[in-house]
Amino acid sequence: MRSLVKIAQTADEKQIAEFFQASVGQWRSERRYYTLPQGENKEMVSIITIRFLEQGNDELQELAQLHDLLDLGSLSCGAKVSWESTDLHTARKEASGVTVFGAVGNILYRDRGFATTKPVTAQYYFPNLKTLCLRTEYNNSVFEEEIKLIGDKYRTRQTIISRAGEQLMIGQYLEKRIQA
Repeated sequence: MRSLVKIAQTADEKQIAEFFQASVGQWRSERRYYTLPQGENKEMVSIITIRFLEQGNDELQELAQLHDLLDLGSLSCGAKVSWESTDLHTARKEASGVTVFGAVGNILYRDRGFATTKPVTAQYYFPNLKTLCLRTEYNNSVFEEEIKLIGDKYRTRQTIISRAGEQLMIGQYLEKRIQA
């Protein structure tokens, strides 16, 4: 028998579920990364596929196990995100991968971070219904990200990477849904 604590979602969990569901599909992401303080930039195009994961999903249970959560069904929802990135100017494939996200309260569990293959957690909040903000810390670095849904067909994203209080990189993204 499940306890009421597990059944009741927090307001954050309801919002993250709605946000993940609104993000499902395939997106073309045009990205520009600025390395600071030099200001050098790199432009990329990525194809991103997002799939919603319901509570109890096998991938969420594996994620809970990876994070040593006692209740493997505790992640209220999640998303599986895969990507393939290409350098815009050279057409050279730069990166590809998959990551799984799962939510409990205002914590987002991930099977890997931006710059590590180890599991990480992020705190998240919603300044409004269409904007998700994340803060992830590991290896003496801070990753702050804002993802904003714009209608049904667009998203903007911005990532700021800092270490020891100094900003190292800014990533800006415009994403267009190419398939629901």
